[in-house]
Amino acid sequence: MTDVAAIRTKFEALRPFLDERRRRLWAATEALALGRGGVTAVAAATALRRNTLHAGIRELQARASMAVAPPAPPAPEQRVRAPGGGRKALTARDPTLLSDLEALVEPLTRGDPESPLRWTCKSTRQLAAELARQGHRVSHQTVAELLHTLDYSLQGTRKTTEGATHPDRNAQFARINAQTHAFQERGQPVISVDTKKKELVGDFTNGGREWRPAGHPEPVRVHDFIDRVLGKAIPYGVYDVAANQGWVSVGTDHDTPAFAVQAVRRWWEEMGRHAYPHATELLITADGGGSNGRRARLWKIALQRLADDTGLSITVGRFPPGTSKWNQIEHRMFCHITQNWRGRPPVSREAIVHLIGTTTTRTGLTIRAGLDTGAHPTGVKVSDAELAAVRLAPADFHGDWNDTIAPRPHPVAQVIP
Repeated sequence: MTDVAAIRTKFEALRPFLDERRRRLWAATEALALGRGGVTAVAAATALRRNTLHAGIRELQARASMAVAPPAPPAPEQRVRAPGGGRKALTARDPTLLSDLEALVEPLTRGDPESPLRWTCKSTRQLAAELARQGHRVSHQTVAELLHTLDYSLQGTRKTTEGATHPDRNAQFARINAQTHAFQERGQPVISVDTKKKELVGDFTNGGREWRPAGHPEPVRVHDFIDRVLGKAIPYGVYDVAANQGWVSVGTDHDTPAFAVQAVRRWWEEMGRHAYPHATELLITADGGGSNGRRARLWKIALQRLADDTGLSITVGRFPPGTSKWNQIEHRMFCHITQNWRGRPPVSREAIVHLIGTTTTRTGLTIRAGLDTGAHPTGVKVSDAELAAVRLAPADFHGDWNDTIAPRPHPVAQVIP
């Protein structure tokens, strides 16, 4: 139990038996016992004002300096303060204070260009200053207490909005789920693919914190300008849903469809064909954009070559627009990679490969990684004739999201007499 929780528990148990002075002295004793930060912790636990706690501390210190016995406590029925004594609550003396404060922080005012804090960070000090300009006498600490009274709290943003909801969204989810189960029941591989965020290679800052000797943080560059020599690293991931294993190709050129399919090819050569020696099909779940996008002609051409070389019939199921974060690779592999290299600058491509390849979880996730130093130029044109040669079979339901590429038969060699 934390200090705040323990103090709150004791305070609630003693509250019915304490008058105002005893509450003040008891809380001051707890604050002194906690040491640095004690006043803040006790104020948060008991909802007593900091000024009250400091007054209690002064009383204790004055009594200790006098070195005499404390006076006898008053009788239970004796009042500590005369009826009506003490300061009135600020909201009682200033009836419009709460409404004016809520008007400043009300979310609906974000769209009001006339709001005085429309374009300003709404810190408690800024709010107190604006209230002062409106004629209220209030400190930033009181503003914080009033905000809690109004059921406000400090909050960040939450990533939930990604795009418009497609009417066939749920039906596509159900189709992908049904296909995944059907492939797995037949012993055929199912993989989830996507590109992780590109990383600047070098001694650049990386989010998160890592245990290091106190006062000795890892030194990194101040500005995140790309290093012309080291360039960027492009991690493209392949996640085997059934085996809970992954492969990541770390590219050094461009994130193109050819690079994406090359990552799938390397997963098959390094891991897939050993795990599924009798496979004849492959299901790929992906989002609808980027290097594996549904409109990318080169993606289809490269998948056809992969199907020809492996003999696999390759089915692709894409997530609807605005739902790419539902792809399993995002929350079952990429998130753990990010946690593994938090607070560590990606000083080299080899370091990135090592940090990715050593990522594991208690649920058994293992990842292998390798560099892809091949050239993957952008702007490669695919002719209509080349696209027509792809053995592409769109599905009856949303053929733009679901399709299958079958391997082409190998030409029969002619025997010359």
